[in-house]
Amino acid sequence: MRIVTHRILLPIRTLIAFAATAVAQTASSTSNAHEGFWTRWLRRSDRSKAGQPHWLTPLATTTPRLEQEVRYDVNWSQVKPGGPYTETYGNTKGLELIPVERIEIIAALPAYIVHNNPATKDGWGDIQLLVKYRLLSANEEHGNYILTAFVSSTFPSASYGNGQPKAIITPTLAYGKGWGAFDIQGTIGTAEPAGNTSSIGRTYTWNHTFQYHALSKIWPELEINQSWFSGGRNDGKEQTFVSPGVVIGRTRITDRIGFTFGAGVQIAVSQFHTSDHNIILSMRAPF
Repeated sequence: MRIVTHRILLPIRTLIAFAATAVAQTASSTSNAHEGFWTRWLRRSDRSKAGQPHWLTPLATTTPRLEQEVRYDVNWSQVKPGGPYTETYGNTKGLELIPVERIEIIAALPAYIVHNNPATKDGWGDIQLLVKYRLLSANEEHGNYILTAFVSSTFPSASYGNGQPKAIITPTLAYGKGWGAFDIQGTIGTAEPAGNTSSIGRTYTWNHTFQYHALSKIWPELEINQSWFSGGRNDGKEQTFVSPGVVIGRTRITDRIGFTFGAGVQIAVSQFHTSDHNIILSMRAPF
């Protein structure tokens, strides 16, 4: 328990410290060229965020919104009832930046995977890079909607077989619409291996999130996460999770840095499923 607590609490402190370092340049005079660069960057990202809805990012569904933050997630998943939980630290989250007004880049650190099974070695997962392009959007005063296209790529860098043998490229269309305190966010995507398609297989996904702004900082949600498999060992199968959860934020830590916390569970409702009762813990430091 002490080790698990350390793995969770240490990244929280790291999140806040990293975000504080990234924005510290704006706290003093902008006479220095480096400080001027960060000042312009943050003003540009603020303009970008002002032109879109201000919902919170769901736990499992990738939001169509552009966000600038440091994120760290922890997942616990169970393959068989009563069996050991696999712990995934990081869960391919990391640094999210808005370099220009319509683009976001997510540089995800590889997750560290603990199987709690002596027959399977623990180790690092694959590196992931995701690029979003916001096609259209309007904030709450002008329509409350958004449409975004993005592409994510994972690269085979895992240790001890804790990833894929080939790169996986996933083009995705993400969408969202809000009505007052209620919003819907969703994604439709296809995971395409760069090779060995017959053995790895393609995965088609549709994620849908129903979110409600209940109180000042509390956002309960219900996600439906669906996957269809073509090729590979799960060829022809489909799995569906219903995922209740809640996200709390954005709590202000400094004038620039916030903290958002979320938790939920993915419950398998399909006959076939690769895991069940997956617990999700998400921590973010937006700036």
